[in-house]
Amino acid sequence: MEMTVRRADAADASRVTEVFAEATADEAVLTWVMKDHPEIAQRWRTEHVPELIRHALHEDEVWVAAVGDDIRAVSLWRTVTDSEQGEQEVSWARKLFEHTPVPPFRRLATVTGALAARHPEEFPHRYLQSIATVPRHRGSGAGGAILIHRLAAAERAGVPVYLEASTERSAALYERCGFIRVGEPIPLPEDGPTMLPMWFRG
Repeated sequence: MEMTVRRADAADASRVTEVFAEATADEAVLTWVMKDHPEIAQRWRTEHVPELIRHALHEDEVWVAAVGDDIRAVSLWRTVTDSEQGEQEVSWARKLFEHTPVPPFRRLATVTGALAARHPEEFPHRYLQSIATVPRHRGSGAGGAILIHRLAAAERAGVPVYLEASTERSAALYERCGFIRVGEPIPLPEDGPTMLPMWFRG
C-alpha cells in the first residue's frame, strides 16, 4: 500500500495521541526536559499529550503520514498571525511549573520562553511545531512525505514556514526540503540541545 498524507480530525484523536507519545519519547528537547524524572515523563504522556493533541486538532492542524490505517508519523502545524500565540504558551508553561515545581516543568518553561523570545515577527507564517515518526518506521520516508506535502501547500499559498530544528540530523532533513538556517542558534541551558532556527520560503 502507498503512503498517504492527510489532515487528522477528531475521530483520529486517540490513535494520534498514542503515536505522538511513542514517536516523541526520545525527541531531543523532550528527553532533556524530562531528564532524571521518568515519573514526570509518564505523566506527560498520559495527561499532557492527550490535551496537546486535542488542542492542536481544534485550534491548529495535525497532519499524519500513514499506510492504510497504520499512522507512521505525526506533525503539528500552526498559522501564526501575531505574537500573542507564543506568549500564551509561555504563560501556560510557567503556570504548570508553579503548580508542580519540579525540574522538568522548569525546563519546559525555559524552552518555551527561549523560543518565544526568538520567534520571528513576520506575519502570517506557518510554524512547524513538531514532527515525529514512530521508531520502527524511521527511515521509511514518513516524516519527509508530510514535509513535502505541507511545504508544497505553503508555497502555493505564498506563506513562509518557520521551525526550530533540535538536532543536526533533523536540520539536514529540513535543508534537503528547502529550509535555510537563519540567525544565531538558540542554546538551551543545563547541557540542553541547541535549537536551530530555519525558514522555508519556497
